[in-house]
Amino acid sequence: MALRSRMKNVKKLHFSLLLVLVHVCFAQADYAPFFYDNGPYSSNGNLALFSLTEDTPVGTEIYTLNGTDPEGQEVRYGLSFEPGAKEYFRVEPKSGNITLVEQLDREILDSIEVLVSITDGRSKVTEKVTVFVMDANDERPVFKNLPSFLDVPENSECGSSIYKVLAVDRDTGSGGSITFYLQTNGQSSKFAIDRHSGVLRIKPGEMLDYERSTTHFITVVAKDGGGNYNGKEQVMSSSATLTINVIDTQDTPPSFVGTPYFGYVYEVSVPGSEIFTVFAKDGDLGMPKPIHYSLENGTDGVFSINKTSGVISLLTYPIYLKREIFNMKVKASEVSPEGNLMDYGFTTVVIRVVDLNNHPPTFYGENGPQNMFEMTMYEHPPEGEIIRGLKITVNDSDQIATIWRSSKGSNAKFNLRLVGPGRMLRVVPQTVLNEAQVTILVEDSAAMDYEKFNFLTFKLLAVEMDTPERFSATADIVIHLLDTNDNAPKFSSVYYIARIPENSPGNSNVVSVTATDPDSGFWGEVKYSIYGSGADLFLIHSASGIIYTQPWASLDAEVKSKYNFYVKAEDAEGKYSLAEVFVTVLDLNDHPPEFNENFLEKTMIIGALVKIEAQDDDAEGPNNVIEYSIMKTDPENIFDINADTGEIKLKSYIKSMDIVQNITKQNDCTWSVVVQAQDRGSPSFSTTTVVKIDITEATQLRGPWASFFVQSRDKPLHILGMIAGVISLMVVVTVFISTIMFMRNKKSNRILPHRRIRRRNKPPVTFKFPNSGEKLLIQEPEVMVGVNCSNCNIASGHPLPPNHNMNVVTGHHWSPNHNVSMVSGRHWPPPPPNAPALPPLLPGGRPGDRQWVVPTVLGTVAQIKPKRNRNRPVDSVNAALVSELKMRLDQRRLANCS
Repeated sequence: MALRSRMKNVKKLHFSLLLVLVHVCFAQADYAPFFYDNGPYSSNGNLALFSLTEDTPVGTEIYTLNGTDPEGQEVRYGLSFEPGAKEYFRVEPKSGNITLVEQLDREILDSIEVLVSITDGRSKVTEKVTVFVMDANDERPVFKNLPSFLDVPENSECGSSIYKVLAVDRDTGSGGSITFYLQTNGQSSKFAIDRHSGVLRIKPGEMLDYERSTTHFITVVAKDGGGNYNGKEQVMSSSATLTINVIDTQDTPPSFVGTPYFGYVYEVSVPGSEIFTVFAKDGDLGMPKPIHYSLENGTDGVFSINKTSGVISLLTYPIYLKREIFNMKVKASEVSPEGNLMDYGFTTVVIRVVDLNNHPPTFYGENGPQNMFEMTMYEHPPEGEIIRGLKITVNDSDQIATIWRSSKGSNAKFNLRLVGPGRMLRVVPQTVLNEAQVTILVEDSAAMDYEKFNFLTFKLLAVEMDTPERFSATADIVIHLLDTNDNAPKFSSVYYIARIPENSPGNSNVVSVTATDPDSGFWGEVKYSIYGSGADLFLIHSASGIIYTQPWASLDAEVKSKYNFYVKAEDAEGKYSLAEVFVTVLDLNDHPPEFNENFLEKTMIIGALVKIEAQDDDAEGPNNVIEYSIMKTDPENIFDINADTGEIKLKSYIKSMDIVQNITKQNDCTWSVVVQAQDRGSPSFSTTTVVKIDITEATQLRGPWASFFVQSRDKPLHILGMIAGVISLMVVVTVFISTIMFMRNKKSNRILPHRRIRRRNKPPVTFKFPNSGEKLLIQEPEVMVGVNCSNCNIASGHPLPPNHNMNVVTGHHWSPNHNVSMVSGRHWPPPPPNAPALPPLLPGGRPGDRQWVVPTVLGTVAQIKPKRNRNRPVDSVNAALVSELKMRLDQRRLANCS
């Protein structure tokens, strides 16, 4: 039982162990990872059916492998290719990013098989996928049958097809479609191409012509439809050349070469002589045919032609010819291979029978034929004058009349021409028939100049005019020129500029002038002289032209620094020219600066300037430029001076008299300054002066007058001159204003009394002021003056009414009027207009009071400002009388006061 029990326990134990093993096995079960399949248009997944363009740059991340593990374990990715295949991609194991590592080319490989894998470390899943390469427009069209050569007959019809251009483009879509066109570069073309089929045709209305152009070069351009490449639209094209050779056909007749044709029969010709040769060629240059020549008409049976060579020959002697000119018609025909005459052409040959020109022109002198003529003459002969030293004859020995009466003796007709320097001479006659005397005329006298040409050489030419040989003859003419005095001396410059230091000794060299006379001999000798207002201090050597200073001359730049005069160059016959000489005297530093006085006294106001001046008599700077400096002061370090202007001022810290008193213990505050004035010349000169400066406070005066009086404190003459000037100016202004007022009054107020008024010595006049409305009486012992005035006020307590007339009468009363009459028979002039003296001030009066009172026996006359009558103008006569009345009242008042 125990054993059973043990066995039972062992079984139970084995069963338990089996259950544990089963449980462990189930607990350790693993599932394989897998890819996500996101379709062909996704950028992540298992790469199945993925596509990319062939222009994708190398290094681009094109895709991301994406998968998972059911247990959530970390997965890694792998990527491989079939054995022997090119590896285009690489994957990053952790991220699954796939990178392009090789350049794609769809035209080589349009799909790529790739093995992608995913693993969780235990299980690995591998899938085979295909990646498609998409096209990009990266290929140019390629011609299959160009460049090429093509032969086309010239008689091809217009519009006919002559060639088909073939081209391919390996791209797909629009990038693989091709269109054709011709590149003409702006020139017209006889050809056109179909854009789509590439068929090349001759344009309608155009024909090929071998005789005009044997070859045509056509540039054909093939262009694709464009497409995307590297993100941009791209159109690609190719070009090739098609050479078209035009094949000649029989379509052009023969043509003669070298027309028009002219031949000559000479007097020495014999039968069988070759007169002329014609030449024609087939117009069809591609396949030229033989030419057959024949004479059609105009030969008169005296000429023949070789049918193959075209040589025209004479059949008889020239003496038997009945015409001078023969116009023969020559025919040229093409010969076919069978020997038949085909297309033909015509031309005209002109044959002329002429005398044989076997004698050229010849020049003759006094002793026979001569080709050298010499003579001597003076330069500048008169224009039109015949050069009589030359005796020349020209002759042509050919016959004047030929065997035909229509001939004009052309063999003996020639031209004369003179060839030489310029157009100095002219030959006559210019056309000669057989023989003539040659005459040479002067045409340009000025050009025949001895100074330019000592001798002249000319060529005299005689050239036949109407002969084919154009025989000619030449003769040399040499003319030796003699000199005349035809030139005036000429200076090398129109003016000369010289500089000489002042204080130079006499006979100093100033400048050398040069004049030349191109004439020869004694005519070319030049003598110099000078004249002019500035030439007194100078002299010139008559032969050399050197200008010196006079022995006694003393040049001083301070007196005069500029001289100018004229220099004259004259030849032996009095011909001359002038030049101007400018002499500048250079200043030397020979004057030291000088002060007006060796001891100066100045007054300085604190804060103001004191100016001193020195003069330097040198003419120019830097010799007369002065610099000022303080050599010594007492006390020291008190003043500053402006080196350029000489203005002296106190140091900036001296601002009041208190500071001055602290510096010096003297009461007069007068300080001494030693000032030096030094010029800037070389060597430099200097001088010194002592300046005593009286320091004072600023005055209460203000403005420019105060400054003037202070600065002129030590110069009383300056102050007196200023006062006199001011007074003179005031007098002038017063006289001017008085003159203007007088002239104006003279024009507007003409005082013309009816009778002259005379004044006599008389006792004092007694004024009696009547009541209002009555007349004023002035009693005098002898003279009674009647005064009629308007607008007069009497100082009797109240004024008279307006327009009231006041009559001053002696003896009887007059009626009021505006006239003045004298009672007595004598007339006396008015007294001179003396200004009345002012009366003495009354007790309690002020100088500014304008009203004053004149005490009289019967009353008082007071001055009151009259009222102006604006209704009518004041009578000038009344105004004058009132003024005289006032003057008398003033005199009476003064007399009573005395």
